Amino acid sequence: MAALSSIPSSISCAKNSISKKRIIITNATKPTKFINMSLDMKSDDDKLTAKISPQNDVAAIPITLQPCSHNTATATAKLYAVLEAVADRVEMHANIGEQRRNWNSLLLNSINMMTLTATAMAGLSAAAAHAPVLPLKASSAGLFAAAAAMTAAVNKLQPSQLAEEQRNATRLFKQLHEEIQTALILTDLITETDVASAMERVLALDRAYPLPLIGAMLEKFPAELEAAVWWPPLKKSENGGWRKEEMREIVRVLKEKDKQDYLKLGNTALKLNKMLAVLGPVFTGAAAVGSAFSDSSSGVGALAVAVAVGGGALATIVNSVEHGGQVGMVVEMYRNCAGFFQNMEESIESAIGEEGVESREDGELMEMKVSLQLGRSVSQLKDLASSRQHGTDIDEFASKLL
Repeated sequence: MAALSSIPSSISCAKNSISKKRIIITNATKPTKFINMSLDMKSDDDKLTAKISPQNDVAAIPITLQPCSHNTATATAKLYAVLEAVADRVEMHANIGEQRRNWNSLLLNSINMMTLTATAMAGLSAAAAHAPVLPLKASSAGLFAAAAAMTAAVNKLQPSQLAEEQRNATRLFKQLHEEIQTALILTDLITETDVASAMERVLALDRAYPLPLIGAMLEKFPAELEAAVWWPPLKKSENGGWRKEEMREIVRVLKEKDKQDYLKLGNTALKLNKMLAVLGPVFTGAAAVGSAFSDSSSGVGALAVAVAVGGGALATIVNSVEHGGQVGMVVEMYRNCAGFFQNMEESIESAIGEEGVESREDGELMEMKVSLQLGRSVSQLKDLASSRQHGTDIDEFASKLL
């Protein structure tokens, strides 16, 4: 009888049609021992019942087999379809992110080479006083004009920022992929609500990190930087053992310190990026005009040579700082960090939004998750909340990770 202690009293998700009358049941707790039992099956509209016939001095044990509903099977199939779509999006965003990273390096090198070549031609045309310089001047002006147009286009697109968007999208889709896989493994009954929630998250990520450039590209130079939002509106859930006041203090720290700090840094980087995006084409265009009118034999011509050479050098420096330093990527990084903290705020607020406690374990689990996301231990998180509750003014961010 002790060997049967691991057999459950009910087994869920049994099929409605069972043709075999004999089932081999393995004792999971003692894998070296096996027991053969004859089962008398009887079908009903809602469930299957089975009775183990006494064998080997084993008493009869009734077992209820509850069949899977058609809705559950359909919902599970739908969730697997969502899982496949998410896996496909991971590959798409990873490949396009790599492509746009290559854009940044290749276009930067090409524009700088064109600018430096045009600058050298402008200088040579001024130095060659008694030689025909019209071809040099025309070539220099043409290269400067092409470099100015390419610089304006690249500054509008911001390839380094585009690449960072795709890197973040890849990471978040991978995270969603793992969460759906975990749900399929651990959840007994998948419902349409689970499918709808997964679909909403996929579509929210699609809106936050669009793949197309024309018509759907995110604004690269907004008036004010805002936190990235890649999740659907969160619904309030029941409070599972949260210490509500402590968690509200953590939310205040995230909102007042962490999120605001990253938005401030992001706006600073955004202003720098705007300035560099304007100066690059301006310097290159000025160099093109100067190259066209360069002539060392007159004062105006000498000034034009200086404008061409100086403008080309300054344009190369500006482009190297903007795209070599990936200022656009820095802006996107700060925007996503602010979005990370906003997501935490909304998640905590939704978890403590309603009265009633289901279980203390749920609250403790969420506290542990918040602590890990902020790079703190649970005790450090409680100390931070307690200090804020007692009115202690501490110059400390909630996150030790970012």
